[in-house]
Amino acid sequence: MASEKFEQGLEIRRQVLGEEYVNASLENADDFTMPLQELVTEYCWGTVWKRDGLSLKMRSIINLAMITALNRPHELKLHVRGALNNGLSREEIREVLLQTAIYCGVPAAIDSFRVAKAVFAEEDAADAK
Repeated sequence: MASEKFEQGLEIRRQVLGEEYVNASLENADDFTMPLQELVTEYCWGTVWKRDGLSLKMRSIINLAMITALNRPHELKLHVRGALNNGLSREEIREVLLQTAIYCGVPAAIDSFRVAKAVFAEEDAADAK
């Protein structure tokens, strides 16, 4: 049985990352990976993202910077889309990535710009349909 934190986390996770992505993550989980899905949903999304101290938009800004610093392009792609869902403009995303160039290194920022540009192209193609 899912906990209240899990259910709250699931709601925020779907809001930020999209229902399709989250549902696929859960449906594709097996006995080995389901505990990680439960941990991420409950503690990352249901405990931390649910807190009142920062807006979802601010949390997205922080995530973009940290994920760039950690050079995690798969997670960055997901969180660029989440940042758009949380109300960041493309210009704001660009400014976050430019800031990371100075403090995290130009190669990390270049990779992040590539990922963000690919997400924008995917979003534009989806909007054109």
